Amino acid sequence: MKIGIVGLGLIGGSLAIDLRQLGHTILGVSRSPKTCQAAIARHIVHQASPELSLLAAAEVIFLCTPLGALQSTVEQLIPHLNSTTILTDVGSVKASVVEAIAPLWQNFVGGHPMAGTAESGLDAALSGLFIDRAYVLTPVASTPPAAVEVVSALVRSLQSKIYQCQPTDHDRAVAWISHLPVLISASLIATCMAEPDPTVLDLAQKFASSGFKDTSRVGGGNPELGVMMARYNQPEVVRSLYAYRHQLDQVIAQIEQENWTELEKWLKNTGSDRPLFIDS
Repeated sequence: MKIGIVGLGLIGGSLAIDLRQLGHTILGVSRSPKTCQAAIARHIVHQASPELSLLAAAEVIFLCTPLGALQSTVEQLIPHLNSTTILTDVGSVKASVVEAIAPLWQNFVGGHPMAGTAESGLDAALSGLFIDRAYVLTPVASTPPAAVEVVSALVRSLQSKIYQCQPTDHDRAVAWISHLPVLISASLIATCMAEPDPTVLDLAQKFASSGFKDTSRVGGGNPELGVMMARYNQPEVVRSLYAYRHQLDQVIAQIEQENWTELEKWLKNTGSDRPLFIDS
């Protein structure tokens, strides 16, 4: 199968590596000629170009651009597409994306691979990124079942765990486990940096170990991604932040009131609930 990939960063590059290893012909598009040259030289893609016209022969196209560029990319792609070409994206927000693109192209299947690293760009791309990771598809009533099956088959070949749900349900769920953690993690870093005593701040930075590393990791990632999450999933992100603030207020009250019994009970509950997310 001829597969097009628009955006040769971490996700797009990793998709290209795995799909090429599975025997597909990979056509890559990047705004950067240097990235195109590197993708060819490293045998990540068969052909690459800054021009979307390269994808005229593609049967399936993965849209791996930033969320803000998806609609304009599809609008520029349409003149080059065959009516049977299937488009699918990898964005972390689905409702606004599906609402924008589905009316433009019938054979569009919303998608979101729940995989990634703290790195970005083609140099961060790696083989096996999607193995045993959730890959969410969000077809709607107008999505052709045949298009969904084609994308599902490709996702299965990546050894991902396929889930299907409504775009709005996806956005509400990922606000809890993806978008909120980014903002919490970033807030932790900012709060620590607000320590007014330089001696204490220096000590904190020297003492920081695995606990701080784990909880601050996603807050130190690509700032553009964080802004896109908040911008395009604003209602659910705000809702989750208010809910989190409510939990913090309760913890503060328990500590101020020296209610150690309730605090221990709360911590036991969170400890027993964590495997429901981590081990699923």
